[in-house]
Amino acid sequence: MEYVNPEGLRLDGRRPMEMRQLRAEIGVLSRADGSASFEMGNTKVIAAVYGPREVQNRSQQMNDQALVRCEYSMANFSTGDRRRKTKADRRSTEISLVIHQTMEACILTHLMPRSQIDIYVQVLQADGGTRSACINAATLALADAGIPMRDLVTSCSAGYLNSTPLLDLNYLEDSAGGADVTVGILPKLDKVTLLQMDAKLPMDIFENVMQLAVEGCKAVESHIREILLENAKTLGNRRGV
Repeated sequence: MEYVNPEGLRLDGRRPMEMRQLRAEIGVLSRADGSASFEMGNTKVIAAVYGPREVQNRSQQMNDQALVRCEYSMANFSTGDRRRKTKADRRSTEISLVIHQTMEACILTHLMPRSQIDIYVQVLQADGGTRSACINAATLALADAGIPMRDLVTSCSAGYLNSTPLLDLNYLEDSAGGADVTVGILPKLDKVTLLQMDAKLPMDIFENVMQLAVEGCKAVESHIREILLENAKTLGNRRGV
């Protein structure tokens, strides 16, 4: 299959270095301490944060930092696949760990000792880039909950198909068998908190694809900051500030 036509357009009409449309909203769940929805094209996820709160299992309590827990799941209707998905399947466990490690790197856990922060993310509709969308939603939910962070952590993927680097892969591109690089960064600190690649690439091509993913992360950061600024203005207007 030709994933980039002679006119330089992908199957969904985007240019190789063009992201899908981003949409986000915070405060979508009234009972959570913080919540957010995040969309990257047709991929839609929701995140909820509870805490900091008392540690439920005292044996896990840490005197010098907060305990961060993360749970990832996919709604049964998210892919249109009718086969039954078990709650603790291997992929969900792996992605839960990836999101946990990525978010823990940005949370100032030492400011909240002997407490617990729970992060729940669920994929409502999957069309590629789900782990990046989950990380972006979790970042917004943490900010909504007022959890202190070193920086906003943002994530995006890039791939290499038909000898062409592609930004922000959709499902068809992601499942085509080419290399897929997922990156998470702390933009202001210029640090990488997540780097996953599912195929080998020559070093020069890898560097180009990774840099493309980093640029995608920076675009996500810009969008997230706009959402947070709009929300702050809305709250300010309500309070008459």
